[in-house]
Amino acid sequence: MGHLLVIESWVGSMSRLLPRAIREDGHEFTFVTRDLHHYLRPASAGDGPHPLLTARNIITADTNDTSALLARIEGLHAVLGFDGVVSSCDYYLPAVAHTARRLGLPGPAPEAVEAACRKDLTRRVLAEADVAGPRFAICEGAGDAAVAAGEIGYPLVVKPVDLCAGMLVRAVRDERELELACQALAAFPVNARGQDRTPVILLEELLEGPEVSVETVSFGGATHVVGVTDKSIGGAPAFIETGHMFPAGIEGALASETAETALRAVKALGLDQAVCHTEIKLTPDGPRVVEVNPRPAGNRITELVRHVTGIDLATACVDVALGRVPDLAPRATGVRSAAIAFLLPDSAGVLAGIEGAEAVRARPEVLELTLAEPGRSVRAATSNNEYLGHVMTADTEGGGARAYAERLLAELHPGYEPSAAVHA
Repeated sequence: MGHLLVIESWVGSMSRLLPRAIREDGHEFTFVTRDLHHYLRPASAGDGPHPLLTARNIITADTNDTSALLARIEGLHAVLGFDGVVSSCDYYLPAVAHTARRLGLPGPAPEAVEAACRKDLTRRVLAEADVAGPRFAICEGAGDAAVAAGEIGYPLVVKPVDLCAGMLVRAVRDERELELACQALAAFPVNARGQDRTPVILLEELLEGPEVSVETVSFGGATHVVGVTDKSIGGAPAFIETGHMFPAGIEGALASETAETALRAVKALGLDQAVCHTEIKLTPDGPRVVEVNPRPAGNRITELVRHVTGIDLATACVDVALGRVPDLAPRATGVRSAAIAFLLPDSAGVLAGIEGAEAVRARPEVLELTLAEPGRSVRAATSNNEYLGHVMTADTEGGGARAYAERLLAELHPGYEPSAAVHA
């Protein structure tokens, strides 16, 4: 049995999948956070006990000050004895890597994780390694961005270098849209965890083509491809993930080329002892890397993989953190494809309810149906943070899971009441 240190977490699905994987493998964990109240939110129906109730210890520390955190954790390690360290929150992955190095525990190189978690550093590393990606420019401000845009040419994608879930990522088609996107970034100097943001703007050419992700596990100096997931994008000019299917519905040669591109990106960054989620655009000129995330995929992609292959990427994350060889052997599950489709708010107000839920829940192809409770304040979606829920489906015959999910999603109809602000 191992004792894991968990440094912060999301409040979404991985915040439950990771503790579940720790518990089901017979391990235990100590949770460290700077703000316990961030996690004390009502659970959805059917979620079961709050995952923090399964922690051996819950400790408060300044997780945003890495130097102070390392000193605190060294003292805790002397008393509690940790065997591995993990997080499911992108903003704390560098702290996890630094902690593993300080304590002599398994983990990826901090330099590799920092490069993967900063989109500007990722671009530089991959360009130097000749890994295919978009043309790009790293800009210090709006004026610098305007000059670089003239050199790359519109349309472009404007990105923050250190935010997640598609926040403030925008397609821009002219100087005015670029100016507005840069203003939005400047108006968001601190992330949701109280960390100062890097005031750097990343410009990229707008790549055309479908997007997929490659799920990999690296350990012992080798990277293993678990599979390729496809992705639906909506919400233009934002880039909101509206659904996924595993395995991706692409032909074998293209899937192999895509997987090889992801392997080259992971190797170029120097990532090992890590589960990675590498996003790739399938352009007319071939696969192009969008970003490399040194953690298991979000949006319940790990559950799609598990339903089809039997491979649990949350468990693999725990295994590599403990220095163990993960079980990546596919098993027959009876499911040929699994998909998820997300319900997005199309209006601002207070959620009154969602019609059609019971009929959808009764369908035999449904694996999960999770919906927001009435009373939640909502706004039209601008990132992956505003979902009203999802439907997950399975196809036991072939690649039809996406069609099932999208058809059933269309049967869900949210209703809204005006918010207090509207009444005012």
